Amino acid sequence: MSSGIQIKPKTAVQKSKTSSALSCSPEPAVKPQPKPSDKLNPKTIDPFGAYSRPPSAFAAIYAKGGIPCRLVHGSVKHRLQWECLPETVPFDPLLVTLAEGLRETKHPYTFVSKEGFKELLMVESATEKAIPLLPRLVPVLKAALAHSDDEVFGRGLDALVQLSAVVGPSLNDHLKHLLTNLSRRLMDKKFREKITIALQKLEQCGGKATVAIIKSKIPTYCSISS
Repeated sequence: MSSGIQIKPKTAVQKSKTSSALSCSPEPAVKPQPKPSDKLNPKTIDPFGAYSRPPSAFAAIYAKGGIPCRLVHGSVKHRLQWECLPETVPFDPLLVTLAEGLRETKHPYTFVSKEGFKELLMVESATEKAIPLLPRLVPVLKAALAHSDDEVFGRGLDALVQLSAVVGPSLNDHLKHLLTNLSRRLMDKKFREKITIALQKLEQCGGKATVAIIKSKIPTYCSISS
């Protein structure tokens, strides 16, 4: 004997509702988007984030206190504060480290490396301390002059002129390694005048022998003595 109850088949709409109810699960929490200011706050930097990169050698040394000077923000301009007198700081390896920092593109490393290199070369005994380091300084400056970043190149060029003023003709034996990159940048109008002035200063500090060295790589160079 059959009962009088009949079970109607579920309609497509009812099946859809049942299916969606069973498969429904709590949505994952939405991860908040980082604020632009978070990049300036080390505490908000995710060390495992997609954009995190290992620090450069110069940045790592600076973070560990290996550079005995710090940036002091001024109302008009920045300056360096040395932990001890620059005259008492060993040039080896600090001068080379600062030269390596010229390739940095982030603040405060750009300012610290540029200003530190310049101020260290201003001490009274800079000449006798810098000359023995030329074989190590020249490849580092060459890398800065070959850099694609215009500001890095500019800092490298300034550092080369500063070094030439300190070591004088002692730079001539290494000068040819640096002139190739200057020759390439001479094709750029925005650097032509600055490079020409730099070459003239190199000649002035290096003497007559410098002219032949420059002309061997840059034949169009006109000597200041001609």
